[in-house]
Amino acid sequence: MQGRHYAVLAAASFAAVLTASAASAQETYKIGISAGLTGYAATVDRAWRDGVELAAAAINAKGGVNGRKLEVIVEDNRSEPQEAVTVYRKMLTSDKVNIFISGCVSAGNFAAAGLVVRAQVPMVLCSILPQQPDQVKWAFSTLPPAGFEITKRYEYLKNKTNIRKVGVLHDPTPYANLQKGVAEKAAAEYGIEVVGIEQYKQDDADLSVQIAKMQAAGAGAILKIGLGGTTLTAAKNIKQLGSNLLLLTSLEDIAVFKPVADVLGDKFFFVASPSQVNNALPDGALKTEIGRFLKPWHEKFADRDPNWASRGWDGVMLTVAAIEKAKSFDGPAVRDALEQLTGFQGTTGVYNMSPTVHQGLTINPFFIATIVDGKPKVVE
Repeated sequence: MQGRHYAVLAAASFAAVLTASAASAQETYKIGISAGLTGYAATVDRAWRDGVELAAAAINAKGGVNGRKLEVIVEDNRSEPQEAVTVYRKMLTSDKVNIFISGCVSAGNFAAAGLVVRAQVPMVLCSILPQQPDQVKWAFSTLPPAGFEITKRYEYLKNKTNIRKVGVLHDPTPYANLQKGVAEKAAAEYGIEVVGIEQYKQDDADLSVQIAKMQAAGAGAILKIGLGGTTLTAAKNIKQLGSNLLLLTSLEDIAVFKPVADVLGDKFFFVASPSQVNNALPDGALKTEIGRFLKPWHEKFADRDPNWASRGWDGVMLTVAAIEKAKSFDGPAVRDALEQLTGFQGTTGVYNMSPTVHQGLTINPFFIATIVDGKPKVVE
C-alpha cells in the first residue's frame, strides 16, 4: 500500500512538472500597440503595426528571445487621444503587456503616458516623446527629431531654388506644432522668411483660404506639416488657385503622394526616409539593414511603402536587443537597457540612446524626393 502511495505521489509530481513546463513554454513577451487603424493616421499606423508584426514573426522564427516568443496585441485608438487612453488601459490591465511599441498618434501617446509610467512599462514609439520628464524616462522613439524634416526642406529651397519666402501649413497635433516651432526658429539660418502660418483640421475638405493668404503674403513655397488626405486637398487647391507655389510636404506614405504628384507634377516635393529611396543609397550598413527588412516586407506586401513599417521593425529589434542586454524581461531592467543602446544600426539610421537622449537618431537621415513614373526619386 505504501509503495502504491509513493507511486501516486511520484506520478502527481511528474504531472505537475509537465504542467509547469508547458506553462513556461507557452509564456510570451507581450508587445502592446496602440495604433490609429482608423481615422487620419490610419495609413501610417497600419504600416507601423505591420512592421512590428513582421519583426516579431522574424524573431519568433529564430526561437524568440531568451526563451520566449513575442506576442503582439493590437488595439485601434481611432486616431483619437481619449480612445488611446482606453486601449492603453485595457492592454495594461487585461492583457498585461510587457512593453508598448505604439503608433504615430502623438497626442494619444501623451494622454496615456501617465498610466504607462505608473505601471513601469517601457514604451518604444513611432511618435515624438511625451513632454513630462518622468514620462520621457520610460519612453523611447524611433522618430528622428522633428527639426530634421524642416531643415531638410530649407536646405533644398536654399540650395536648389531662388525661393526665400515660405508659408507653413500645419495640423493641430503636438508633432506638427513642434515642427512649426522649428520652422519659425530655423528659417533665418537658411536665409528664409516665414511670411504666413496657417492651421487646418485633419478633416478639412478645403484649404484654399489658408493657401490664398500665404500666397498673398508673398510665399513662393508651402511647407505642409501633417498626415493624411489633406495633402491632396492642398495640392488641388493650389492648382485651382492657378498658383505656382511649390508644395513641400512631411514624411508620409508614398500611396498618399502619388495622386498629389499627378496634380502638381514638378511643383511637388516631399521628405523621404532611407527605406523609401533604398535604391539610391550607397552600399553599407544602412542599406544592408534595410535589405534585411525589405526582403520579408516585399514578400508579404509587394510594393507597399516601407517607411513606417521599417521603423516599427526597428522598434522590435531595439526591444529584443534591450532584453538580451538586460538578460531580463522585467520592465525597469528593459528600460535601463534601452537607455544604454548605442551604435545600433536600424533601417532609418544609427540609434544612440543615453539617459538624456531617448530619440536615438541624432544624424539627419532624410532626403528630398519627388514622384517620377509613380515611384519616389531623390532630387539631386
